[in-house]
Amino acid sequence: MLLRLLRDYLLPYKRFLVVIAILQLFSTSAFMLLPSLNADIIDNGVAEGDTGYIMRIGTIMLGVALVQILCSIVSVYFAARSSMSFGRDLRAAIFAKVGSFSAREVGRFGAPSLITRTTNDVQQVQMLAVLTCTLAVMVPMMMVGGVVMAIREDAGLSWLLAVVIPVLLLSMAVVVRGMVPNFRKVQERIDAVNRILREQITGIRVIRAFVRERQETERFAQANDELTDVALRAGRWMSTMFPLMMLVINVASVAVIWFGGIRVDDGVMQVGPLTAFLQYLMQILMSIMMGTFMLMQVPRAAVCADRIAEVLDTETSVTPPAAGVTEISRRGHVDLTGAGFTYPGADHPVLHDVTFEARPGQTVAIIGSTGAGKTTLLGLIPRLFDATAGVVRVGGIDVRDLDPATLRGGLGLVPQKAFLFTGTVRSNLLHGKPDATDEELWHALEVAQARDFVERMAPEGGTGLDAEIDQGGTNVSGGQRQRLAIARALVRRPDIYLFDDSFSALDVATDARLRAALAPETRDATVIVVAQRVSTIRDADKIIVLEDGAIVGEGTHDELLAVNATYQEIVSSQLSAEEAAA
Repeated sequence: MLLRLLRDYLLPYKRFLVVIAILQLFSTSAFMLLPSLNADIIDNGVAEGDTGYIMRIGTIMLGVALVQILCSIVSVYFAARSSMSFGRDLRAAIFAKVGSFSAREVGRFGAPSLITRTTNDVQQVQMLAVLTCTLAVMVPMMMVGGVVMAIREDAGLSWLLAVVIPVLLLSMAVVVRGMVPNFRKVQERIDAVNRILREQITGIRVIRAFVRERQETERFAQANDELTDVALRAGRWMSTMFPLMMLVINVASVAVIWFGGIRVDDGVMQVGPLTAFLQYLMQILMSIMMGTFMLMQVPRAAVCADRIAEVLDTETSVTPPAAGVTEISRRGHVDLTGAGFTYPGADHPVLHDVTFEARPGQTVAIIGSTGAGKTTLLGLIPRLFDATAGVVRVGGIDVRDLDPATLRGGLGLVPQKAFLFTGTVRSNLLHGKPDATDEELWHALEVAQARDFVERMAPEGGTGLDAEIDQGGTNVSGGQRQRLAIARALVRRPDIYLFDDSFSALDVATDARLRAALAPETRDATVIVVAQRVSTIRDADKIIVLEDGAIVGEGTHDELLAVNATYQEIVSSQLSAEEAAA
């Protein structure tokens, strides 16, 4: 997976990669030439006392060093640019893929894991991309070239290379092998910490209300300790790497000087080649060190690449049609025929054999006990997930054959959990209709019974539409969030309104005023309402009663109250006999 990601997302920058490879070639060649020039100065300049020769060769060395530095700087620049672009493209690909997921896939991964995969995991693979661009050419060339140049200086010491290099490679292989499982666990522990932290931040009010601060602190501490423990284990393996490498390098240096000194003393080797051989040995071992440093990143990057690829390779269960229908003639018509839905791996369906229709000018209400499948049923219409049985039609066309933009462009959905985006009241309402005028926005707010509190939120020198909204709408109450979400749907003026328990946070008086104001606005549209309160839906043209995922009653309030036991039970739990009959 790691190689596939690097290949696929670095391929657009192949021109930069070619330039990097050429520059690294020149840089490494210049770097490897320096020890030979240094040996030449020692043998033919210093030993002979020829200052002119020292100056000439020294000038050449300065020129070679300058070329090496310039090539390194430019190659690192292009490497950084390529790898940063790689990370940007990979994050964009994950974001686009997650945006295509249905609720089923999002629930499978979980928001904390998806966030970690998009940020931390991409960062780890991106770091490997940087190292690959800067070291992939230099390391093997320096290693192979160093061996050739060292043997060229003195073949009699080459046996040291045959001993030192395998020892260092074997040592590094053992360390890297020990790091792989620990890095995998590190990423899993980061997911756990993110999940718990997210829960505690979003649920802080509940935690305080039930005096659970100590228990939640302990829960976070446990996850934090588990992350710390596995990170320490990975760190211990990493911490052994550099001392081990330095031990091998220093022992190798001592061996070169020891055995090289003997050869110099015997007159079969000069001092210049001895210093050059030592420098080439350092280059070889340093190249192994740099290669190992890159390999240190490989295990963690490989784990992260697997997690990223898991997201990219996951196909959404809601696939858009190849040539979706973009024109709907019977606008506002909704039909469900034998519709059912079963979650993957579930023993029983959430919905089964659901059949009903809704027409423009009608208000269809869906009521039932908690867990009856009301929200799931409503989610089938905008195709948040696909029915696993039966057919769902909008405008007489199967929703699976409709272009997603066409389908959802005619819907105004107010979800069960009203969500507002960071920005202003205006920017949130414009999600419903980007080109809406201020007059349209204020009208929608007035219908949604939100104008009063929005005007009170007006900042100095601005209107209420410029009032700031925090992430998730946490700076307004639950009822205010619901009214703003309803206003957002009203701005759109859709053919079909879907209200998923959208009045639950409103007091009875506000609920009544809102429903009265909505009636003329939605007169020509199809309205489907999921509700828990009977008072909210008693005036609906049709009420559908759900129980255990199946329709057990359908009719008006009075008809169901007369013959349907399930509806009677719901009504009796909420209204008095006088209220129910009124």
